Amino acid sequence: MPEKNPNEKLWGGRFTEPTDIFVEAFTASVEFDQRLYAQDIAGSIAHATMLNQAGILTNSEKELIITGLQEIKLEIEKGDFQWSVALEDVHMNIEARLTVKIGDTGKKLHTGRSRNDQIATDMRLYLREEIKQIQTGLTRLQTTLVDIAEQEFETILPGYTHLQAAQPVTFGHHMLAWFEMLLRDSERLTDCQKRVNHMPLGSAALAGTTYPIQRDITAKLLGFEHICQNSLDAVSDRDFIIEFNFVAALIMTHLSRFSEELIIWLSQQFDFIELGDNFCTGSSIMPQKKNPDVPELIRGKSARVYGNLTALLTLMKSQPLAYNKDNQEDKEPLFDSIDTIKASLHVFAEMMASLKTKPENMLSAVKKGFSTATDLADYLVIKGIPFRDAHEIVGQAVKRGIDTNRDLSAMSIKELQSFSSVIDEDVFSVLTPEGSCAARNHLGGTSPIQVKAAVAEARNRIRKLSEI
Repeated sequence: MPEKNPNEKLWGGRFTEPTDIFVEAFTASVEFDQRLYAQDIAGSIAHATMLNQAGILTNSEKELIITGLQEIKLEIEKGDFQWSVALEDVHMNIEARLTVKIGDTGKKLHTGRSRNDQIATDMRLYLREEIKQIQTGLTRLQTTLVDIAEQEFETILPGYTHLQAAQPVTFGHHMLAWFEMLLRDSERLTDCQKRVNHMPLGSAALAGTTYPIQRDITAKLLGFEHICQNSLDAVSDRDFIIEFNFVAALIMTHLSRFSEELIIWLSQQFDFIELGDNFCTGSSIMPQKKNPDVPELIRGKSARVYGNLTALLTLMKSQPLAYNKDNQEDKEPLFDSIDTIKASLHVFAEMMASLKTKPENMLSAVKKGFSTATDLADYLVIKGIPFRDAHEIVGQAVKRGIDTNRDLSAMSIKELQSFSSVIDEDVFSVLTPEGSCAARNHLGGTSPIQVKAAVAEARNRIRKLSEI
């Protein structure tokens, strides 16, 4: 056979005309799927090893292929590899280079497989590794929040509903609320990982292969826990990517909501916290400004991850079985979501480590919103008054406070008794923010005692999740 040009299509036997230059560039994916090179080479090494054990490759052929692939990996990592758009994708670029390096033996590597099961395998290997890195980022942020909770277990903060002061909580309790959300995100990733860790390799183009392959060998070599049971499904569905992107979108939802709180707390109207200068920027025209650009940008980046999820769902919704070229479009949304999540988690953990609270401002805000009104109602109920009557009594007391611009705790015992005769001197122990928080001394409550216990339990839960 005449010698092939290294950039010539490896599938071009039945074609009589070259691919249009624009079409070649339009259909190529190598500019973005080259990031899968390590997974592609790992999959090929495992495939060659299996072909040898199945008697399809000789020992010398296997060793030649593996050595060549390892050398190509080094070339890529050193920046010496020449990627070619004419060769379309990461698979064909590596295979063509292998054939140049070791000759016709390189052409035997593709025996018993297709680019369809090859890319599905690469994507699963890649996502499996990235999920672990994202979980590491989540754990780091969770640990930072627990550290803050431990330090601020007694700091009083207004708790809000409808963005209006509702009841006092401790800042530590508030931090642990975000910890719980992020821990569920990590658990969702662990669950998603179970479905990612299925091996498609051996499904070939769509129907399997006639060669006597041994898929269990390849799965063991690549660390897959399961083997895809249907060749059509294995090469055509991308539900594992969609599921991951849903979890990614939910993580960004939590980070966006958290960012919104930080932005509010940083505003001059609230002034509850301070972030390090290295996580904020100034104004080009207003020298007094310190803008919370990092949380604002994370809040904005949630939109692109939502968009990626919508794009992937739309990509798959009308595809018949089996593989279609549409699926080339699954990579860029996935890569973008991964990059966005990892960067956001990294900067968020760094930023939170710089956070300083302003307890005096928080306590002042607590005292302005009648946030212990519910405590007064509970006090009356304990004294024997039905809750609905207690609610009415406290409502009248709050109205008096609004009219006279005083908190309930600032009223005299005589004045409070004018609303109900059962009120006694001990009422002031529940009308203070500190008393209000301390009274909620039960599992999940905001009392300092419970926060300290929850911090210890949170550290234990982080440890257990990391062991899975």
